[in-house]
Amino acid sequence: MQKQLNLKKPMPKKKVDILLIALSSPIMIGVYQDNKLIRSIKSEEKSSDILPVLYKELFDQYDVQALFYANGPGSFMAIKVAYVFLKSLSVLKNIPLFAKDAFYFNQNQPIKALGKLFFVKVASEIKTQKLEKVPLSTLRLPDMLEYNEFSTNATPLYIIGAVG
Repeated sequence: MQKQLNLKKPMPKKKVDILLIALSSPIMIGVYQDNKLIRSIKSEEKSSDILPVLYKELFDQYDVQALFYANGPGSFMAIKVAYVFLKSLSVLKNIPLFAKDAFYFNQNQPIKALGKLFFVKVASEIKTQKLEKVPLSTLRLPDMLEYNEFSTNATPLYIIGAVG
Protein backbone atom coordinates (compact mmCIF):
# COMPACT_ATOMS: atom_id res chain seq x y z
CA MET A 1 0.00 0.00 0.00
CA GLN A 2 1.30 3.42 -0.93
CA LYS A 3 1.52 6.08 1.77
CA GLN A 4 0.07 9.49 0.92
CA LEU A 5 2.13 12.52 1.76
CA ASN A 6 0.47 15.65 3.05
CA LEU A 7 2.05 18.32 0.84
CA LYS A 8 -0.05 21.31 1.81
CA LYS A 9 1.53 24.61 0.97
CA PRO A 10 2.13 26.77 4.03
CA MET A 11 -0.24 29.67 4.44
CA PRO A 12 1.34 32.95 3.33
CA LYS A 13 2.26 35.20 6.24
CA LYS A 14 0.30 38.42 6.79
CA LYS A 15 2.17 41.51 5.61
CA VAL A 16 2.45 43.82 8.62
CA ASP A 17 4.26 46.80 10.07
CA ILE A 18 5.53 46.81 13.66
CA LEU A 19 5.58 49.79 16.02
CA LEU A 20 7.67 49.85 19.21
CA ILE A 21 7.22 52.21 22.16
CA ALA A 22 10.05 51.48 24.59
CA LEU A 23 10.63 54.82 26.33
CA SER A 24 9.53 53.59 29.76
CA SER A 25 7.95 50.53 31.31
CA PRO A 26 5.93 48.76 30.06
CA ILE A 27 7.25 48.50 26.53
CA MET A 28 4.52 48.24 23.92
CA ILE A 29 4.54 46.69 20.48
CA GLY A 30 1.78 47.14 17.94
CA VAL A 31 1.31 44.95 14.87
CA TYR A 32 -0.45 46.79 12.03
CA GLN A 33 -2.03 45.35 8.90
CA ASP A 34 -3.31 47.85 6.33
CA ASN A 35 -2.63 50.65 8.87
CA LYS A 36 -4.93 49.02 11.49
CA LEU A 37 -3.77 47.70 14.85
CA ILE A 38 -4.37 43.93 14.80
CA ARG A 39 -2.28 42.89 17.81
CA SER A 40 -0.68 44.57 20.80
CA ILE A 41 1.96 43.29 23.18
CA LYS A 42 2.99 44.77 26.54
CA SER A 43 5.95 43.70 28.64
CA GLU A 44 7.36 44.90 31.96
CA GLU A 45 10.67 43.12 31.24
CA LYS A 46 13.86 44.98 30.33
CA SER A 47 13.78 45.85 26.64
CA SER A 48 17.34 44.56 26.14
CA ASP A 49 16.18 41.12 27.33
CA ILE A 50 12.72 40.86 25.78
CA LEU A 51 12.99 42.61 22.39
CA PRO A 52 14.98 39.81 20.70
CA VAL A 53 12.48 37.23 21.96
CA LEU A 54 9.38 39.18 20.91
CA TYR A 55 10.73 40.22 17.51
CA LYS A 56 11.84 36.66 16.70
CA GLU A 57 8.28 35.51 17.37
CA LEU A 58 6.86 38.35 15.27
CA PHE A 59 9.21 37.71 12.34
CA ASP A 60 8.40 33.98 12.48
CA GLN A 61 4.67 34.73 12.40
CA TYR A 62 4.46 37.72 10.03
CA ASP A 63 6.01 39.16 6.88
CA VAL A 64 7.30 42.43 8.33
CA GLN A 65 7.29 45.30 5.82
CA ALA A 66 8.38 48.26 7.96
CA LEU A 67 9.58 49.08 11.48
CA PHE A 68 8.38 52.10 13.46
CA TYR A 69 9.32 53.41 16.90
CA ALA A 70 9.02 56.28 19.34
CA ASN A 71 12.49 57.86 19.27
CA GLY A 72 12.20 60.01 22.39
CA PRO A 73 12.24 61.87 24.61
CA GLY A 74 12.33 59.40 27.47
CA SER A 75 14.84 57.12 29.15
CA PHE A 76 18.17 57.57 27.33
CA MET A 77 19.08 53.92 27.83
CA ALA A 78 15.69 52.70 26.58
CA ILE A 79 15.96 54.92 23.50
CA LYS A 80 19.49 53.64 22.79
CA VAL A 81 18.47 49.99 23.15
CA ALA A 82 15.41 50.42 20.92
CA TYR A 83 17.32 52.32 18.25
CA VAL A 84 20.31 49.99 18.07
CA PHE A 85 18.06 46.92 18.05
CA LEU A 86 15.67 48.26 15.37
CA LYS A 87 18.43 49.81 13.24
CA SER A 88 20.25 46.48 13.24
CA LEU A 89 17.08 44.65 12.17
CA SER A 90 16.45 47.30 9.52
CA VAL A 91 19.92 46.87 8.01
CA LEU A 92 20.12 43.07 8.33
CA LYS A 93 16.66 42.39 6.91
CA ASN A 94 16.53 45.37 4.52
CA ILE A 95 13.35 46.73 6.12
CA PRO A 96 12.78 50.50 6.38
CA LEU A 97 12.84 52.13 9.82
CA PHE A 98 10.67 55.15 10.69
CA ALA A 99 10.39 57.27 13.84
CA LYS A 100 8.09 59.72 15.59
CA ASP A 101 8.53 61.61 18.85
CA ALA A 102 6.78 60.32 21.97
CA PHE A 103 4.32 63.22 22.11
CA TYR A 104 2.48 61.63 19.19
CA PHE A 105 1.68 58.66 21.45
CA ASN A 106 0.44 60.59 24.52
CA GLN A 107 -1.68 63.41 23.06
CA ASN A 108 1.16 65.93 23.52
CA GLN A 109 1.27 65.66 27.34
CA PRO A 110 4.46 66.44 29.34
CA ILE A 111 6.88 63.51 29.68
CA LYS A 112 8.88 62.92 32.88
CA ALA A 113 12.55 63.88 32.59
CA LEU A 114 14.24 64.22 35.99
CA GLY A 115 12.92 65.37 39.35
CA LYS A 116 10.34 68.06 38.63
CA LEU A 117 11.62 68.54 35.08
CA PHE A 118 9.44 67.38 32.22
CA PHE A 119 9.86 67.32 28.48
CA VAL A 120 7.24 69.49 26.77
CA LYS A 121 6.55 70.16 23.12
CA VAL A 122 5.61 73.68 22.12
CA ALA A 123 4.87 73.98 18.39
CA SER A 124 7.59 71.73 16.98
CA GLU A 125 10.21 72.44 19.66
CA ILE A 126 10.91 69.98 22.49
CA LYS A 127 12.40 71.42 25.68
CA THR A 128 12.43 70.82 29.42
CA GLN A 129 10.21 72.67 31.85
CA LYS A 130 9.88 72.56 35.64
CA LEU A 131 6.37 71.54 36.68
CA GLU A 132 5.18 71.51 40.30
CA LYS A 133 2.18 69.29 39.60
CA VAL A 134 3.00 65.93 38.05
CA PRO A 135 0.75 65.45 35.03
CA LEU A 136 -0.62 62.03 34.21
CA SER A 137 0.86 60.99 30.88
CA THR A 138 0.09 57.65 29.28
CA LEU A 139 1.74 56.42 26.11
CA ARG A 140 -0.52 54.33 23.90
CA LEU A 141 -0.45 52.52 20.59
CA PRO A 142 -2.59 54.28 17.99
CA ASP A 143 -5.49 52.30 16.50
CA MET A 144 -4.42 53.48 13.04
CA LEU A 145 -0.84 53.96 11.87
CA GLU A 146 -0.62 57.23 9.95
CA TYR A 147 2.50 56.68 7.83
CA ASN A 148 2.82 60.34 6.83
CA GLU A 149 3.29 61.28 10.52
CA PHE A 150 6.58 59.33 10.71
CA SER A 151 10.04 60.35 9.55
CA THR A 152 12.72 58.38 7.74
CA ASN A 153 15.19 60.19 10.00
CA ALA A 154 15.01 57.59 12.77
CA THR A 155 17.88 58.78 14.92
CA PRO A 156 17.09 59.07 18.64
CA LEU A 157 15.97 62.34 20.22
CA TYR A 158 18.44 62.90 23.05
CA ILE A 159 17.15 66.08 24.63
CA ILE A 160 18.96 67.33 27.68
CA GLY A 161 17.76 70.60 29.08
CA ALA A 162 19.41 72.69 31.73
CA VAL A 163 19.11 71.04 35.14
CA GLY A 164 17.80 73.46 37.68
